[in-house]
Amino acid sequence: MKFTELGLSDSLLKAVTRAGYEEATPIQAETIPMVLDGKDVIGQAQTGTGKTAAFALPILQRLDFDNPNIQALVISPTRELAIQTQEEIFRLGKDERAKVQVVYGGSDIRRQIRNLKQHPQVIVGTPGRLLDHIRRGTVKLDHVKMLVLDEADEMLDMGFLDDIESIIKQVPSERQTMLFSATMPPEIKRIGVQFMTEPHHVKIKAKELTADTVDQYYVKAKEFEKFDIMTRLFDVQAPELTIVFGRTKRRVDELSKGLEARGYNAAGIHGDLSQQRRTQIMRQFKAGKLDILVATDVAARGLDVSGVTHVYNYDIPQDPDSYVHRVGRTGRAGHKGVSLTFVTPNEMEYLRVIEKLTKKRMLPLKPPTDAEAFAGQIAAAEADVDTLVAKTKTEKYAEQAAELLAKYDATDLVAALLNDLTKDDATAVPVKITPERPLPRHKGGGGNRRGGGYRGGNRNRNRSNGGRGGSSDRRGGGYSHNGRSRDDHRSSDRRNGGSSDRKSGGYGSRSREDNRSNNRNHDEGRKQSSKRNFTIRTND
Repeated sequence: MKFTELGLSDSLLKAVTRAGYEEATPIQAETIPMVLDGKDVIGQAQTGTGKTAAFALPILQRLDFDNPNIQALVISPTRELAIQTQEEIFRLGKDERAKVQVVYGGSDIRRQIRNLKQHPQVIVGTPGRLLDHIRRGTVKLDHVKMLVLDEADEMLDMGFLDDIESIIKQVPSERQTMLFSATMPPEIKRIGVQFMTEPHHVKIKAKELTADTVDQYYVKAKEFEKFDIMTRLFDVQAPELTIVFGRTKRRVDELSKGLEARGYNAAGIHGDLSQQRRTQIMRQFKAGKLDILVATDVAARGLDVSGVTHVYNYDIPQDPDSYVHRVGRTGRAGHKGVSLTFVTPNEMEYLRVIEKLTKKRMLPLKPPTDAEAFAGQIAAAEADVDTLVAKTKTEKYAEQAAELLAKYDATDLVAALLNDLTKDDATAVPVKITPERPLPRHKGGGGNRRGGGYRGGNRNRNRSNGGRGGSSDRRGGGYSHNGRSRDDHRSSDRRNGGSSDRKSGGYGSRSREDNRSNNRNHDEGRKQSSKRNFTIRTND
């Protein structure tokens, strides 16, 4: 459906065209007219289906730009998603001069307070920091007429349910509410019943959620083989813009440093990095100055980067829903994408459960040989030479070129150039990636994707029984909560910015390496002799 058929104003249609949107996605086509009519909407759709524009456009159309009060509030689970949502709303509302402010932890609250004094009409924020501002009186919600709960199931998983309810109670009851969630657990449905008025449910079919534009493959490999196979695949497939997903923060650090050691333009992002560093890396990646982004699930949640050609799942996600979120990073706007998942022999049952969810079989891929990887490097080098020659004013260097040709054989010169343009042989730069604890053995077949190692039954069970057994239930492998209550997590999250990486890789409230190493500095014990003999170790 065309955006011109949805009832949007001319100025917003211009903004849509400028943003590069052509046709409305299913969630946009169904949601926008309802929101413009003032109806409450529950949208069940994955990240990457265009839901930000689905609520941003009608919000902008319904704003009173002469009213200096906060009229719309968007609650997001993570800093990254909040920032991107604010940027998207600001970009679409630029012609209307919409004032949009984002608030999140990990940044100077005093600066946010100064910005809030500019009277923004739309606020986007994470639950912890929003509550801080509400208690300080720097955010007043008594004039809000539109409320959006974005990635509601993610906020539930991160322990924000009570915070969300506290915030909603500060908003006038006479309002329009929009809730977006990938899944609909009972707690999310309860929010719909308790805080919404006759909501209209928009659900995108599973086949539209699994990115039919993405070719999905898997490679069966042992843990110690995966890194070398992945770099050979990079050489053969020559991805333009890539995201590599790791299960833990330690894994992200080791993978990104190992890729850099082998000459790849890579950087890692996770919740332990400063907000300034995370923002810097994301800007580089969006601008194409970074080829490979290595990330945990939570750090990459909600990332909207156009042009991602490949997604590599270095670790298969324990939660099958996380797989869909990962794959949704590529194959956007009708472009083709490729996803590749590494699976160890004892993880094959997890692969089958993912296939059952996505309704699509992954194709097995044979690891490339060293010779095939070298051929891929040579092909890329030859393409670089073509580009180099095309943009070089060769006459400027004619004299020096003649001298070199008199001194060296032409074949030797070209071979030296190709050698300089290709990466070192993988065996010359050994990289050690610390093995992660294996996933729990999947039991009970693939019929119930919540069972057999996945989060069982009630997703919020640990919050209803004070954490007694909730963590082991969600993780499926008997991992403990380390004695921390849900309130500890929430208060810690507020201190750390409203969105710590506690669910890195899709595991409950703390990542595995946190449980095993108790937040020890992962840099301790790392031994790096040189780039030519690169080894990463951690105290674990």
